[in-house]
Amino acid sequence: MTSYRLGILAMYLSERKLEELAYFRKLSIAGRKLGLQVLVFTPDDIDGSKRKIKALVYDPPSGKWQRKMALIPDLIYDRCRYHGVHNYHKISRFRSQYNKLHYISHPLANKWNMHQALSENADIAPHLPATIRYNSQKDMIGLLKQHQRIFLKPRNGTGGRGIVRLQRISNSLFLMQGRDEQRRIIPPQRISETQISAKLSTWRLQGRYIIQQGIPLTLKDGRVHDFRMLIQKDGKGDWQVTGCAGRIGPRHSVTSNLHGGGTAIAMEKLLLQRFGSPDKVASIKEEAYKLGMDVAQFLEQKFGKQCEIGIDLAIDPKGKVWLLEVNPKPSREVFYRIGERVTYRRAITRPLEYALWLLKKSPSVRDEE
Repeated sequence: MTSYRLGILAMYLSERKLEELAYFRKLSIAGRKLGLQVLVFTPDDIDGSKRKIKALVYDPPSGKWQRKMALIPDLIYDRCRYHGVHNYHKISRFRSQYNKLHYISHPLANKWNMHQALSENADIAPHLPATIRYNSQKDMIGLLKQHQRIFLKPRNGTGGRGIVRLQRISNSLFLMQGRDEQRRIIPPQRISETQISAKLSTWRLQGRYIIQQGIPLTLKDGRVHDFRMLIQKDGKGDWQVTGCAGRIGPRHSVTSNLHGGGTAIAMEKLLLQRFGSPDKVASIKEEAYKLGMDVAQFLEQKFGKQCEIGIDLAIDPKGKVWLLEVNPKPSREVFYRIGERVTYRRAITRPLEYALWLLKKSPSVRDEE
């Protein structure tokens, strides 16, 4: 009897908790309907001597997770979010030790290397904000004098953690605000150029941060916004734009991430509020969707097989589309938040359908039991 299996590679946080357990449950239920068994495990769950894992398997009838000893599946969906050097080394050792496994997506680069890679593509480069590495305050002030606002972002950060926005009010006065590494809001404060260094002295910026041109994202009510687009492979191995939605940050926040208290809104609704014209909205949407497809296809050529890419987009006051960030392990809750339940279900099932297509297509990634 042939059984199709997909391993979900995750990482324990504190007290052996899994960050995305609710998502894994949905994957398990959807996978069962497709004839695909989902096994969730971490590098800590491996019995290396037997090449087995003590996997978590969801049992829909009981509504509970159960532990099951099983062979490591040959096909892996990597959902590890490292949260620190220790976890990064742990997953690197796993990949090195079990290098015969197949993955439905490959790792991408940090923010700086990603910017460098995307800059190589003539279709994508015009959509990239000016970006440099943080080497000194001189670099930061130089970019800030070219652009009215800049963002300081950790090269390996996620979820809006550790982001600072500096905005030029006058030649000698700046507005600083942001979020610390625990996502806590740093209230707006007016500072002089000489005070910037003191305010950021404990942030260890050199070698860890990039400096990026800030795109005007402030709405009439003072809150910032952006757009999250999800591009995924379908059950035939083809790229599709699953959906795109707007995100609006809470008051006094420089980021719009949902985990940081942001709210979601349908893309068309937000664009209509800003631009009024349905024709203008259609044009912006067309440009955004083309950019998303260009990014997904290029990154796959550059870094290897991918199953999904999340990209954060900004639309400036003139309607130009900017690419702010690329996320190789995107969430999909934004579609649930705006009531697009069909899109949300599709966002969950597409990685499974793609995995099943790979398993059926290639005997080398199929488990025989």
